Order: sequence, then C-alpha cells, then structure tokens
Amino acid sequence: MDVGQACPPAPTLSLDPDINLNSPNKGLGPAGGAGPLTDVPVEDGAMGVSSINTLPPGLTEEEAEEIRSELVKVEEEINTLRQVLLAKEKHSADLKRKLGLSPLNELKQNLTKGWQDVQTSNAYLTASATLDDIARSEA
Repeated sequence: MDVGQACPPAPTLSLDPDINLNSPNKGLGPAGGAGPLTDVPVEDGAMGVSSINTLPPGLTEEEAEEIRSELVKVEEEINTLRQVLLAKEKHSADLKRKLGLSPLNELKQNLTKGWQDVQTSNAYLTASATLDDIARSEA
C-alpha cells in the first residue's frame, strides 16, 4: 500500500440494517429500543464474515459450534438487559417528572446540599473562626 493511499475500511458484521454501533445510541434500534448488534468493525485476525468457516488451531467444529451457540445466547441476554435498562430509565424519568424534578431542579438541589456540606465541614469552620479572629484584632 502506498503512503498516500487511504486505508480500506474495516470489515463489518451486519445483522440488522437499522443499528449502527458507531452512533451515539450504540446498540439501540431505530425507536431507541435494543436490537441485535450490527456494524461492528472487525479487527484483523478476528472472526469476520470471510473467516467464519475457518477454525482456529486446536478447535474442533463441535467446540466452535458450541462457542457460537453460547455467543448467541450471551448477545441475546445483553439485548434483553439493554431493553430492561431502557424501560427502567423511562420509568425513572416518568417518576421524576411526576414529582416535578427537572434536571435544573436536581442541579439546584445538588449545589445547595454541596454548599451546606462545605459550610458544616471542619475546614470551613476553622477557617471562618480564624478570619473572625483576624477581623477583630487591631493589627
């Protein structure tokens, strides 16, 4: 390959055309739901579309099939967990909305609590007392 030539794109494994794992919504389907993993770049030497039928050394066809089966199960579990997490996040947002909690209100509450924590800390109280002593002195 010449120095001036661009590198060819990495091969991708595409199971569903609606999902792009390079997007900010990795692994989420068109409506925000979870779907099968797609558009995953495959590293050189990793299992790609062209190397599915070749087995790594020391691995029998039965072992490879068992590993593929386990991989499918794990990917299904991952997708299920994504769906559950998405449902929980929606439920949480719904509850916050019903309580009148907006992101701005939460930020205000966090800042207020943080300032109260600072004001009651030993370092702040000691520094405040020292400054009061300095202010009262005649120097």
